[in-house]
Amino acid sequence: MQIDKGQIISLLKSQGDHSRADSADSELPQKVDTDKDAGLLSKLGIDPMDLVKKFAGDSGIGKKLGGLLG
Repeated sequence: MQIDKGQIISLLKSQGDHSRADSADSELPQKVDTDKDAGLLSKLGIDPMDLVKKFAGDSGIGKKLGGLLG
């Protein structure tokens, strides 16, 4: 799944994690691919699957997948 770096930074800041938000801003590409960039996300302490659940859920896709998978 492709996620804009700004969305990840906003999420981290909303959780009060400004240090990781700053690290993410300097290290992540503009468009983050949760599969391709999984190692980098993990290095930053970000679970790629949590991002998929969060952002896919915001668009309604996660709810549909949750129904299929759960």
